[in-house]
This record gives sequence, structure tokens and C-alpha cells, in this order.
Amino acid sequence: MQVKKIALFILVTFVLYTIITSPKRASELVHVGFEGISSAAQGVGKFMTELVN
Repeated sequence: MQVKKIALFILVTFVLYTIITSPKRASELVHVGFEGISSAAQGVGKFMTELVN
């Protein structure tokens, strides 16, 4: 359980550091992340449509 807390702390610290030192790069990474999630959702939607047909 302690390892999980430490890993979460490190992740949050890294994210905050990235946002503070390079906000433009951080926004690009968020944009890429949302594009990936969107593409995955579209893929699942197409798969389900084909499955029903």
C-alpha cells in the first residue's frame, strides 16, 4: 500500500512539474491523450456495430 502512495505522489509531482515548466508541451500531451481516447472509443463503436450486424 505504501508503494502505491509513493508512486501516486511521484506521478502527481511529475505532472505538476511538467505543467509549471512547460505549459505548452503539457497541453499538447493532454491533446494527444484525448485524441487517443477518442480513437479508441470510435474503434469500440465500430466493433460493436459490426458485431450487431
